[in-house]
Amino acid sequence: MLDLVPTKIFLTKGVGTHKYQLKSFEEALRKAGVAQQNLVQVSSILPPNCKLISKNEGVKELVPGSICFCVMARADTDEHGRLVASSVGVAVPKDRGKWGYLSEVHSYGMNQQQAADMSEDLAADMLGTTLGLEVDPNKDWSEKEQVYKSSGLIIKTSNITQTARGQQGLWTTVVAIAVLLFD
Repeated sequence: MLDLVPTKIFLTKGVGTHKYQLKSFEEALRKAGVAQQNLVQVSSILPPNCKLISKNEGVKELVPGSICFCVMARADTDEHGRLVASSVGVAVPKDRGKWGYLSEVHSYGMNQQQAADMSEDLAADMLGTTLGLEVDPNKDWSEKEQVYKSSGLIIKTSNITQTARGQQGLWTTVVAIAVLLFD
């Protein structure tokens, strides 16, 4: 069996609008810089020793038409004024030889900060439980973040988040994507 373990990851986002939902999605992917890929969504594990690189570096490594593994959050609306949000959260363990977590938030009515906080919270919580950290789920993200980071087991959390409001007569799509790359 062939093991495909990504060695690099980059985060990207985009928003698209169009009278057709599919075209709105394609426009969001275009803004994110990944419309030329055959995207395959995977679950939310950040591989051990996987290096986070910039979007600019990552996009340069993409080959049009290739299979591209990703963790993607997506939200669509055709309702005028409706707020949509997509966010991917990242939690990196201190021991880079262990795996981390990615999380997806697909939301309606959440603003940028709420979606960003929720995605980081989810990723940190999933990683924390695998490391034996139990944190009160009723606490705000800012309180939980301090517990996770002060434990010395989780060194970094981050996110990529895109929000937009629906426009009259158009579909609006937001995407947030973690693209996994191989050497």
